[in-house]
Amino acid sequence: MQIIYNTSTIHLEDMPLDIGYASERVTLSNDENKPFLIGGQSGFTQLLITTPFIDDELLVQLQEIETLLNLNALGGITKALLVASTKHASPRMEGWLFGIDSDEAFGDYYGIRLAGHELGGEFAKSIFIVSKDGAVFYNEILPNLEDSFSLERVLPKIAAAQNCYTGKGCH
Repeated sequence: MQIIYNTSTIHLEDMPLDIGYASERVTLSNDENKPFLIGGQSGFTQLLITTPFIDDELLVQLQEIETLLNLNALGGITKALLVASTKHASPRMEGWLFGIDSDEAFGDYYGIRLAGHELGGEFAKSIFIVSKDGAVFYNEILPNLEDSFSLERVLPKIAAAQNCYTGKGCH
């Protein structure tokens, strides 16, 4: 997959994890180096957002997502902003986890690590929605790192992921 940043074309190191596949439960650490698990079957819908950089535009969009989730009564969702390295500082948003992929397991498994370029090793700008049963329900990897997420597509997918799993095995 090709991704544009400024005037450069960047590639992903691997193929991204696709919709319908089981997500891997991986350990990340927060900015205080405390580990936590993300992905996999957790019994909660998970909204995982990755980024190569944290800027004001991204923070505004995360706040928009939070507002829309609250307005639509979509609670009980694990929300996480994930980065590839410790060079990023946590934006300290209430209700959001901040995860650093210190051992590179998340980036490798989900296939969103950028290759080459000055951003090599960082994550692509992406959203993964993992359903309660651990399946990738939706993903969006932005083709341009300066683009915003399509909240018109994301919000209905979050709602559907929240409501699709019955806990009784195969549908």
